[in-house]
Amino acid sequence: MTSTSRRAYKALPAAAAALALGGAVLTAAPAEASDAAPLPAPQAAQKMPAASQPELLQRIHDAEATLGASDTTTPAAGSDTDPSPTAPSSSGTTDPKIIGGTDATLAEAPWMVQLHYYDDKGTADTSDDEGYFCGGTLVAPAKVLTAAHCVAGLDWKDHGAVLGGTTQLPDGSDTHGGTVAGVWRQWVSPTYSLGANGAPSGGDFAVLTLSSDLPYKTLQVTPSSDTVSYNSGTPATVYGWGRTSSTSNDISLTLKKATVPVQPDSACTSYYGTDFKAGQMVCAGEPATGADAGTVSPCNGDSGGPLVVNGRIAGVVSWGVEDCVQSGAYSVFAKTRSYVGAINPRIDDTDLNFDGLADLFARTSGGDAYEYYARPGKTLGDRFSLGDWSGATLVRQADLNRDFYQDYLVRTSDGTLYFYGFNGVDSYEFTKIGGGWNAMKNIVVPGDLNSDGLPDMLAQDTNGDLWLYPGLGNGFFGSRAKVGWGWGGMTIFGKGDYNNDGQADLLARDSSGDLWLYPGSGNAAAPVRGSTRVKAGWGWNYADYVTTGDVNGDGKADLLTRDSSGNLWLYPGRGVASAPFTGSTRVKVGWGYQGFNLFG
Repeated sequence: MTSTSRRAYKALPAAAAALALGGAVLTAAPAEASDAAPLPAPQAAQKMPAASQPELLQRIHDAEATLGASDTTTPAAGSDTDPSPTAPSSSGTTDPKIIGGTDATLAEAPWMVQLHYYDDKGTADTSDDEGYFCGGTLVAPAKVLTAAHCVAGLDWKDHGAVLGGTTQLPDGSDTHGGTVAGVWRQWVSPTYSLGANGAPSGGDFAVLTLSSDLPYKTLQVTPSSDTVSYNSGTPATVYGWGRTSSTSNDISLTLKKATVPVQPDSACTSYYGTDFKAGQMVCAGEPATGADAGTVSPCNGDSGGPLVVNGRIAGVVSWGVEDCVQSGAYSVFAKTRSYVGAINPRIDDTDLNFDGLADLFARTSGGDAYEYYARPGKTLGDRFSLGDWSGATLVRQADLNRDFYQDYLVRTSDGTLYFYGFNGVDSYEFTKIGGGWNAMKNIVVPGDLNSDGLPDMLAQDTNGDLWLYPGLGNGFFGSRAKVGWGWGGMTIFGKGDYNNDGQADLLARDSSGDLWLYPGSGNAAAPVRGSTRVKAGWGWNYADYVTTGDVNGDGKADLLTRDSSGNLWLYPGRGVASAPFTGSTRVKVGWGYQGFNLFG
């Protein structure tokens, strides 16, 4: 028996996917900023450097040429009695296809993207050129979820290109109506490793942050609470451009799909032994027949593509047997449910300067506002002036339209709430959401509270009622719903997942100084679970509490506080429900902040 990870040898492709946004706006139509309260002028946007379109198209062309010229013969499979999988080629790359699949349309999989990679190694010798192809899923306009083995060890920023909006592989410069984007940043799950047997040992996930949006629907990762999608016999659909035959290394020129049943972990454990990691991997598909006929399976080139169940990504194409049809073999997918707590912070960035760390907004008592940029090592570094923000009474950060440019919610002294976001061209501008928001004691944007993949808003009114405003993915919100009462004595804050279960949580300090963690449920009717709240600390009598997300870059949501002496403290998140923060790990990241009166 042999197995291989499904990235691909130097010439095999994979699939990708994306999901949609939508809904009704909070006001009938967005209005221009009012003159009733002072607002700063539109701010020039900091642009992400990116490769030009001709350069990206050239990378795709060169990758295709390299793959087409490569010896794509896969390593010889071992005998059925061989207990250890064969290691991948020396390049460390392997990949899957869909055998027994059918054509998929763009309408049913608008979120599928192609990942093309080419590196000439800086030499005139073409024998060392590297070209790869994988699939991926568009999970936000500028975010792609794929397999770690498609990304690890490669520099996608300098050598990669992502193509979405088409079911066809490109033909030269013809992208068949698709859109090409570069890669700005790559994240690989820190738990990923490739075993000596050639199969990923777990955590086979990566997220690519694109240098520009792709204008297509997105697909969301299934929540951590999802168990139904993994029940034995559940039909799942896999997508990709991979090999369609075990006897040929040619990949499909058009997107394919196949329906495969989810299998119990015991099926893959029986076949693969300890190579299959229950809890980290998903077993799927009927046992292969030993030939193309009767086999339905992803194969080389499908790596990184999604396993879709009930309109969510339940898995990512990971690995299987060489040539994909060995008798009795199953396909193995990375299990998203088990890793959503690590994946979501990479999708919902809180990053003002594109370095992957959550940053801070702070305003002086004189009205001068600044962005303070986090540095690796738990410190705050350079600041950038935003001008006069004296008219603001509340500021919150959130990427409300999932374009990777961090946005602001701003309330002015007259009670008007504004969306301050990137206009898609060259600057940040204010758009009015609505008036009357002085009736709210506090407003927070913890993240996706109702499991639709879009950031939502919680508002605490002066009567102590808690209201959920579902985000629409465009800077506006849908109809509100009361989701709590009796919150009058609480100071609420929070942004992100504090107990590492994949759901956005809420933090609250009561009048006694006790700090409480309210776990998120993902349920719009009751987005935070009061019945299971956890006391996270006591004596929390700070002047300000600031939650912008992952400040230190470890994938866990953090907390900033300011004490009465003007010191700024970072409490690194631990991802543990019983003690999300500990005083022994706090770090002083600033002082002299007593002259500031607004944070966000």
